[in-house]
Amino acid sequence: MTRILMIEDDARLAAMVRTYLGDAGFEVAVADDAARGLRHLERQPYDLVLLDLMLPDADGLEVCRRIRAGSAVPIIMVTAKGETTDRVVGLELGADDYLAKPFDPRELLARVRAVLRRHGADAGPGIEVMRFGRLEIDKASRQVRRDGQDLGLTARQHDLLVAMAERAGRVLTRDQLIDLVGADGGETIDRSIDVHIAKIRAAIEDDPHHPRRIITVRGAGYVFAKAQD
Repeated sequence: MTRILMIEDDARLAAMVRTYLGDAGFEVAVADDAARGLRHLERQPYDLVLLDLMLPDADGLEVCRRIRAGSAVPIIMVTAKGETTDRVVGLELGADDYLAKPFDPRELLARVRAVLRRHGADAGPGIEVMRFGRLEIDKASRQVRRDGQDLGLTARQHDLLVAMAERAGRVLTRDQLIDLVGADGGETIDRSIDVHIAKIRAAIEDDPHHPRRIITVRGAGYVFAKAQD
């Protein structure tokens, strides 16, 4: 399920958004200040952040800057401030979209889905096939195809590839990948992830020894590159 973090101190608005997006098939976590929001992002990966510009403990623009310093997670700024200058600054800092309060929840949902599609992530229950150049990941049939040919990945390899592809462009640690797909038979040794990655590369890469789709980030983890092929 696509996971969204909302950093918002308006409890009523946060509850409304959580319910509305939850009914649309998203899992929404809420942090009521910047410090809690940043801790959420440190502990686990999210697919999108809804960020209020005016928070009780920090400027939302500064929070956006801090998130962008270590993550490519999509960010939609949600705020009562609607001035052009604030929008421009937010976008220049790396926000993907900007929505001024008050807003129609239907517009928020549309923007969330549009941003997720642009980032190659799951935009909701209706998105079952992800395409990256010659690579096609069909979640409904649990098939991974390249140039139309089924690659025959195991269930474990399929789940791992889906987890990375849904978060294309983001560096994921081994621990995060284990959390996303679970450990093999209770196995918690993170090197088991490396074995699965090697097998996936052997199936999807032209040259597994010089991968262009699943990239190793030394000292950090792996990133699924969405702009190849």
